Amino acid sequence: MLKVECGMDIFRVFDCLNYLPNLIVGMEAAGKAGGIVEAAICYSGDVSNPKRTKYNLNYYLELTNELIKAGAHVLSIKDMAGLLKPQAAIILVKAIRDKHPEIPIHVHTHDTSGAGIASMLACAEAGADIVDVAVDSMSGLTSQPSMGALVASLQGTSLDTQLSLEAISQYSAYWEQTRNQYAPFECTVTMKTGNADVYENEIPGGQYTNLHFQAHSLGLSEQFEDIKIAYAKANDLLGDLIKVTPSSKVVGDLAQFMVQNKLNEKDVVDRAEELSFPKSVVEFFQGHIGQPHGGFPEPFRSKILRDLPRISERPGASLPPFDFKKLEEDLKKLYENVTFKDVVSASLYFDVTKEYLSFREQYGLVEHLDTASFFIGPKIGEEYIISIEEGKIFNIFALAVTDEINENGERTVFFEINGGLRTVLVRDNTAIKDIEVRPKAIKGNEKQIGAPMPGMVVEIRVKQGDEVSKGTPLVILSAMKMETVVQSPVAGIVETVHITPSMKLQAEDLIISLR
Repeated sequence: MLKVECGMDIFRVFDCLNYLPNLIVGMEAAGKAGGIVEAAICYSGDVSNPKRTKYNLNYYLELTNELIKAGAHVLSIKDMAGLLKPQAAIILVKAIRDKHPEIPIHVHTHDTSGAGIASMLACAEAGADIVDVAVDSMSGLTSQPSMGALVASLQGTSLDTQLSLEAISQYSAYWEQTRNQYAPFECTVTMKTGNADVYENEIPGGQYTNLHFQAHSLGLSEQFEDIKIAYAKANDLLGDLIKVTPSSKVVGDLAQFMVQNKLNEKDVVDRAEELSFPKSVVEFFQGHIGQPHGGFPEPFRSKILRDLPRISERPGASLPPFDFKKLEEDLKKLYENVTFKDVVSASLYFDVTKEYLSFREQYGLVEHLDTASFFIGPKIGEEYIISIEEGKIFNIFALAVTDEINENGERTVFFEINGGLRTVLVRDNTAIKDIEVRPKAIKGNEKQIGAPMPGMVVEIRVKQGDEVSKGTPLVILSAMKMETVVQSPVAGIVETVHITPSMKLQAEDLIISLR
C-alpha cells in the first residue's frame, strides 16, 4: 500500500524458485493495494534443447496457467542470466501466446552472452508485447540489450517502434555523461566483452559483478574463472536451481566456498557432515526460501542438516505477525526524524537502514551536494557552491590535505566556507590497516578451530565452558554478504573464545579452542 501511495503502479512479482505459494502471496498483496500485477516466471534451462528436461516447455506452460488463474494482469518472462536463446524464445513465447492470446507478455533479459538483441527480436516476432532494453550508453554485457539497436532493427517492419534514432542518441549521450558521475562504482576488473560461457555457468547478470567483488574480498580475484566453473558444479550439487536473488546467492556462496577450501564435488558430498557450509546454503536446505521444483537433493540435504529443523510449507506461513510499532519505537530511541518509510526499510533491510540512518544523523543534509562531490569528494583548488535553501548559500573552497596521519588514522583537511578558514579531521581508510595479524589454528588439530574464510565476526554463539557436540554452531562470519556458520568439528568443551563481535579476520585465524 505504501508503495502505491508513493506512486508505484506496476508490481513485478517473482520468486527465485518459481514457488507458487510465495508468488500468490505477493500477487494478492499487490492486487489488494490497487497495483497492476505483473506475475513473473523465472527462466532457466533451455526449452529448445530436448536434453534439458527439468525446466521444459510443459513446466513453463503449467506455471503460466497457475499465474493467470491467480489473477495476473501481465505475464513476465524473467530471463535473469540471459539464457533465452532466439530459438527457445520463439518456442516459449509462441506457446504462451497461442494458449493465452489476451495476456500481455513482457520479456526481461540480460545481454551477457551478446545474443540479447537476437533473442528480443525473436520474442517480438513470436508475440511478446514488451521487451526490456537499456539506453545504448548503459547497455550490453550484464545489462540489457541496446535500445538503439533494437529500434533500428525493427524500422520499416510491421513491428516498427516509431521511435526516433536521433532522439535515442541524444538520450544516450545524456546518460553517458551522467554515468561518469558514478565512476567510483564502475567495476574495472569484471568482464569487458560478451561471454557465451553464461550458457554453461548460468550466472545471473545482476550477480556477476557482485560475485567478482565477493571473490576479491575473499582473496580469490585471480581464481574467478575457477569460481565460474565451480558455480556450475555447485548448481548441480544443489539440484539445478532457478537462479535469482536469493537462490543465486546460495549457488554463488557454495561455489566460492568450494574454491576457497579447494573442494571438488565429491569432497563436498563425502565431507558434508563435517564442513561448515555458508549460512545461505544451510538455510536453503532447511526450506527458508521455499521448495525447489523437483525437491531437494538427497542424501546431500540430510548430511548437511543432520538434526536441524526443516520447513515443508511456505516459509512465511508459520512466522508471527511483524511488529512494526515496536520497530518504530526502537528506531526512534536511536535516531531523530524517523519516518514510516524508514520503518518499512528497516523491516526489509535492517542493517543497511541502520547504516543509512546513522550516516544521516552524523552528516545531515548531504542531498544538497552534487553527485560528484558526494561520491568523489572535492578537488584541491576548486570552489563548490551549495544551496541549502533560498537565501542560504555556501561557497566552499578546498585548500589542502596534510600528508601526516594521526594515531586515529585521520588527516587534516583545510578549506574555506564563505571566506572563513576551517579545518576538519577525516579518516583515511586506505592508509590504515583494519585487519590485525592474529594467531592461526594449527592444521590437523581438531581442537583448534580456524576461520574458514576472511571476514567479520557477526555473532558468537558459545562462551567459555560451554559443552558442544559435533556440528554445534559456534560462530557466524560474514564477507561481502556471504555468511558462514562455523560448526564444531568434534565434541568437547569451549576452552577459549579468541574473538569478539565485529572483529575482522583472515582465513585460518584461530577463533575457538576446545578441550
